[in-house]
Amino acid sequence: MELDLGPETRSVVLRTPTVWFMALAAGIGTASVYPLQPAISEVAGSLHISVAAVGTALACGPIGYLLGLALLVPLVDRSAPRAVVSAQFCLLAVALAASAAVGSVWLLGAGVGLIGAASSVGAQLSSVAGRFAAPTRRATVLGIVTAGISAGVLAGRIAGGWLAEALGWRGMLLVFAAACVAIACAARIALPAASASATTSYLATLRNMPILFARHPALRSAAGRGALWFFAFCTIWSGLAVALSQPPFSYSSERIGLYALAGLLGVVATRISGVWTDRIGARRVILIGLTLTIVSTLTLAVSLSNTALTLLCLGLFDAGLFAAQVANQSTVLALDPTAPARFNSAYMVVYFIGGSLGTAFGAVAVGGFGWPTTALLAATATLVAAALTVRFRHGRNAVVKVGGSVLDGDL
Repeated sequence: MELDLGPETRSVVLRTPTVWFMALAAGIGTASVYPLQPAISEVAGSLHISVAAVGTALACGPIGYLLGLALLVPLVDRSAPRAVVSAQFCLLAVALAASAAVGSVWLLGAGVGLIGAASSVGAQLSSVAGRFAAPTRRATVLGIVTAGISAGVLAGRIAGGWLAEALGWRGMLLVFAAACVAIACAARIALPAASASATTSYLATLRNMPILFARHPALRSAAGRGALWFFAFCTIWSGLAVALSQPPFSYSSERIGLYALAGLLGVVATRISGVWTDRIGARRVILIGLTLTIVSTLTLAVSLSNTALTLLCLGLFDAGLFAAQVANQSTVLALDPTAPARFNSAYMVVYFIGGSLGTAFGAVAVGGFGWPTTALLAATATLVAAALTVRFRHGRNAVVKVGGSVLDGDL
């Protein structure tokens, strides 16, 4: 396979300040779907509805996000990135402000669904990184942007709880809306103004997305293993919350939430893994990350009563999977550097479905099988992902032509 990046894409340089702005923007965009979670009781009291009803409304967020991955992410290949990203942040700001004004659970669910769809802007920015970063630095740039996304997942919950306490949940959403407006304005200046790189119509792109899996074995392999380890990731974190809420622990929601701080190590890992992917190749980084994950998961199966060891293992667990994700996604973005968003969209949809199944499975599995068995099942899913990585090396013969240089594919 030979790909010419084209003169316009080659002429765009993602400078360091631009990359870090993309990480900040991706973090704020991702964070916007999480701030209502710690304020669920306050929202229920304000709207005079049950906590369960609010929980149902918040479940519209992941559904919207999945739709955003499929329908909105490909747009970044169809227009100037600065225009698409800026417009999507404006949409996110409108959705946040509208949600702050709702008076019923139905309108809240609709608003949260729209927020979820617009928060897929993080995946758009990772596509921009794949399109405009130099091939020898693609994984490094992707690692920085992904670190912003990972930080946004944590910061959204932490900032949401703090702002809701200080300003109320409606005021908190308005603060997030104002931040999105600021990012939308900055994106018009900071991001590349390159024109569309896609050669097919938008509807044709959507129709052809399943065909990508048939035509590109590397995409099938990357999506399959990614879905497996994201299933394991969500199984552990959703199952952990259930296990710690039950005897003999019976921890409060606040105390359980503090365990998420262990995920900060994963944020650091995404930054480092990008650099090492460019140095030693994606396959090695994936296998190192998954090995660390499997060992951590097996330890978690028997160490839940030891808080310090559990926190350490959770940090290493997140670090291993986040490192594998950056390396894996870099191989997807390299399949077509001129228009990577359609590949990234296809990959992320499958990846997110794996995580959604893991979230549902983890909560149920702890009740049915217990925590140790749940952790062992998560380790098994990760082991299968590692086996697929060892078995399939489809992209070794891929060749990407960049100007006058030729780079061999890694997976």
